[in-house]
Amino acid sequence: MLSVVSSKVSLCSAIASQSVRYFGLSAPAAQKVSDPIQGLFVEKIKEYATKKAAAGGKMVDSNAATEAQLQAELDKVAKAYGGGAGVDMTSFPDLKFVDPAIEPINIASA
Repeated sequence: MLSVVSSKVSLCSAIASQSVRYFGLSAPAAQKVSDPIQGLFVEKIKEYATKKAAAGGKMVDSNAATEAQLQAELDKVAKAYGGGAGVDMTSFPDLKFVDPAIEPINIASA
């Protein structure tokens, strides 16, 4: 009986300490912004988040010229590192190591 009561008390104290800890982390986020610079920063982050969701995985505020420039840079990097048409640059490369041919050394005749 005593062990059941002590386990319930320890469980309650653990829950209480965790709730205080979580409240301590979320309290600053729930407060209003008093600094105008911080307010502008938060506003821009929220604006970027909505633009990112609207872009659907593409670059935010990009046009055809920006997309073409990005593709040109990706092609240049792929060419520099062995990529090209039909090569999947996102997969891990298949490494093949070949032992070099070693000529025997005859020490007795030297």
